[in-house]
Amino acid sequence: MSDVQYRAIFISDVHLGTRGCQAEKLLDFLRAHPCQRLYLVGDIIDLWRLKSRWYWPQSHNTVIQKVLRMARNGVKVSYVCGNHDPIFEFLSGLIPAGQEIGPFGDIAILDECIHETADGRRLWVIHGDQFDAAMRYARWLTHLGDRGYTALLWINRYLHKMFRIFGVRYRWSLSGYVKYHVKRAVQFINDYESLLASEAIRRNYDGVICGHIHHAEKKSIDTVSYFNSGDWVESCTALVENVDGRMEIIRWTDVADMGRKRAA
Repeated sequence: MSDVQYRAIFISDVHLGTRGCQAEKLLDFLRAHPCQRLYLVGDIIDLWRLKSRWYWPQSHNTVIQKVLRMARNGVKVSYVCGNHDPIFEFLSGLIPAGQEIGPFGDIAILDECIHETADGRRLWVIHGDQFDAAMRYARWLTHLGDRGYTALLWINRYLHKMFRIFGVRYRWSLSGYVKYHVKRAVQFINDYESLLASEAIRRNYDGVICGHIHHAEKKSIDTVSYFNSGDWVESCTALVENVDGRMEIIRWTDVADMGRKRAA
């Protein structure tokens, strides 16, 4: 376990319930990084996929148990809903009419929230699907894109297996290459970031923390800070706040590889 206790950890796009989810790596990360606050910034459980095909191995269940245990042990856990995990819609069928949906056990369930850093900045925390034009105006296109992305992940897993058979370490991501090198995909990411930054400025926040596009990022846009916590399907990334308010992105695959090299 790390000697550093983080003031806050932000995790998004885990997609529990899908074959692409790297639940074991997330468990390793959470065990190695104690924190005071944990923000689950949407798409933690993929209810889209679970509706069409049930996939729930023990490691996915262990992630849920780990988060619940953290909450019971005093970590303040906030679950910000995403488009793949519309928890409010799910809970509306379980909670009597007229009763407000808010804290659920030891976990606060929210559409969005504000995080105040140790150095006094007010950061808007939202999954971000509301600022995805395809998500808002052409949901069928989003589902189609989700299927294409899933196919790329399947091909990538197949390539990983083939290279392992031949004893070759393979870290290239086909889906990542498409996302970061196809001109329209790059433009989509830039537009998405700009829209969120503009809304944060309009609301008088110092910055925004989001997920949704599976692209970890930390940068300034105009007068605000933009942070994206990435995902646990491809990059295995998280955003953390240090005790002095400094924000940084941790790429767990890189950290784990360094640890294995030192052990060797």
